[in-house]
Amino acid sequence: MAFSAYDASLAHMAAVVGPGHAITDAGALRTAETATFLTHQHVPGIIRPGDRREVQECVRIANRFRVPVYPISSGKNWGYGSRVPAADGCLLLDLGRMNRIVDFNEELAYVTVEPGVTQAQLYDFLRERGSNLWMDATGASPECSLIGNAVERGFGHTPYGDHFAHCCGLEVVLPTGQVVETGFARFPGANAASAYRWGVGPSLDGLFSQSNFGIVTRMTLWLMPAPEYFQAYYFRCEEPEDVSALIDALRPLRLDHTIRGASHIANDYKVLSALEQYPWERAGGRTPLREPLMREFRRELRIGAWNGSGALYGTRAQVKEARRLLQRALRGIASKLQFLDDRMLRVASAFAGPYEMLTGWRLQRMLALLRPVYGLMKGIPTAHPLASTYWRKRTPPPAAMDPDRDGCGLLWASPVAPADGHHAHRLTALASDILLDHGFEPM
Repeated sequence: MAFSAYDASLAHMAAVVGPGHAITDAGALRTAETATFLTHQHVPGIIRPGDRREVQECVRIANRFRVPVYPISSGKNWGYGSRVPAADGCLLLDLGRMNRIVDFNEELAYVTVEPGVTQAQLYDFLRERGSNLWMDATGASPECSLIGNAVERGFGHTPYGDHFAHCCGLEVVLPTGQVVETGFARFPGANAASAYRWGVGPSLDGLFSQSNFGIVTRMTLWLMPAPEYFQAYYFRCEEPEDVSALIDALRPLRLDHTIRGASHIANDYKVLSALEQYPWERAGGRTPLREPLMREFRRELRIGAWNGSGALYGTRAQVKEARRLLQRALRGIASKLQFLDDRMLRVASAFAGPYEMLTGWRLQRMLALLRPVYGLMKGIPTAHPLASTYWRKRTPPPAAMDPDRDGCGLLWASPVAPADGHHAHRLTALASDILLDHGFEPM
């Protein structure tokens, strides 16, 4: 494609979005071309529309000059390519300026947002209003886009953790520049547009998830009413092969909704990376960490080969019964199962110092890990998990973390399997063997 096509399209788009929002600065383009793994794509320009109409006009201009565009929301899709386009020579369509919370309903528990609205922005919005509703948060970053995560089928921690399953009323700019609204949202004044996803006839929502069929410029997200009672649970299993029995024990509780949210299960490498950076000195400067040293860390930190967390939501009576069923299911499988609520967390924090003096166990350090995970299970965004992307760095994570800028190596792989112990063991063993053989820790 001739460069003149890019030049002409950028000039026309600048007239639509304003010259300050058509970016060709070499430094900004170089940043846009950088991810947490090696990339080669060239970005000729960045366009930052401010509303749906400007998105439509930019798409029409791109069609006229046959220039490909690549839309992003916040661009913090770390480990999956960040903001780097999937193909070379795409204009980056940065939707971050479109950051309006368009509608909110406390009684019907929904909020309608644009692509630039972040987890932190929605959390602050709900808190400022004294809302009794919880959002669902991921551990990616408080500055991540809600819509961006939902259309990539991201997940979180609460019963609303499947984000694309808890949204409706998409407003989408098609490649022609036309707009389509899904569900009842296509009917003016439809009262159920934000409360019912299907509308009438074929459902179109899925066409715009993990696809390039359109640019989502608005979405309604469903929020979770705060439960009467909340209690987190944490457990550990001592041996790598215990994952099979663990998955088989948890599956019935998930299927009958005793466990309503996701149980997150992490191996010892994942927990260690959340607590500290690579122990270069103890490893003698060698990589990767092997089983003998990991066994020492498990003993010192009191963690297992597998470590799980999740939460129980409901009335006090419902949570009490769910706790009993979880204890029964994990008996003989988990060597340690503990429960934590707000009161217990306050007590543990208050007595962490004396406890450490008596036992030698670094409770403060473990609480520093537990608090952010505990908050995520209540829909509170946190940047804490992002620090683990600095695992192999020889300098500590900065206050303002940016894995792209700081050259952190991160590449996520997201296999999907049935909730069956045999499959879980096959997947985790395969990942561990391959990564260790190639010099990486299998987190």
